[in-house]
Amino acid sequence: MSQTLVQTEKIGPFGVLVRAERARQNPATLAPEALRALTREHHIVVLRGFRTFADADELTEWSGTLGEIMMWPFGAVLELVEAEAPTDHIFDHSYVPLHWDGMYKPLIPEFQVFQCVSSPGNGNGGRTTFSDSSGVLATADPATVERWSQITVTYRIQNKVHYGGQAVSPLVVPHPTTAVPTMRFNEPPIADDETFLNRPSHSFDGVADDEVPTLVEELRKALYDPRHYYAHDWVDGDLVITDNYTLLHGREAFTHRAPRHLRRVHVLGDPPFENPALG
Repeated sequence: MSQTLVQTEKIGPFGVLVRAERARQNPATLAPEALRALTREHHIVVLRGFRTFADADELTEWSGTLGEIMMWPFGAVLELVEAEAPTDHIFDHSYVPLHWDGMYKPLIPEFQVFQCVSSPGNGNGGRTTFSDSSGVLATADPATVERWSQITVTYRIQNKVHYGGQAVSPLVVPHPTTAVPTMRFNEPPIADDETFLNRPSHSFDGVADDEVPTLVEELRKALYDPRHYYAHDWVDGDLVITDNYTLLHGREAFTHRAPRHLRRVHVLGDPPFENPALG
């Protein structure tokens, strides 16, 4: 029988930690409706000390209690681990710029579910990074928000793995269910980083070309502001649920061949949210 969640700890400027009440407690004892509500309120929920899922199928089954699973060509679970010969930055050990999931797909998932199979290890980097875009907009100067609201960005990337194509989105968009202002932004990679694999292109409308570098730095400063930014240090067995409607996320670089292994599942909203960036 599932139980409601009563004991949480704050983990940063946003997000909460839920610890298991007993050793190897089954995550299925936690009420899905309570987990959904917590994630919508706090944007990140970390479950720590619970029984570890034995394989991807168990993770998928549990994630399905949170809502409809979003399927990909590879299935429900993406194995986030450094590839032997990566063709895209997602499967390299490099950093991953801030972005939102589903930006090139017909549906945008509401939740991401991560399982930490193996952490990178102390000193090896690899934290997953998050920025609360609603918080950024709520604290920004109204004139700045108005200026950002006039800007639309076109993103293009080669389909070298499981995603790619073109997405066109305003910088400022309403949350799909609450209409609270949020940001949709895929941060450009560092310009002179020649090691970055499968670099996307960006075209900005609503701002002069010579003002784009200043805009990008302004956005980075706002999104990485400690008031709205959180980097998660992975612990083996962590289960993390995140709010993909509100947050942008990325990854810090990690040591080549460090044992970083995450599994990720996408859960759709109810009703599923059709991607407006595909037009």
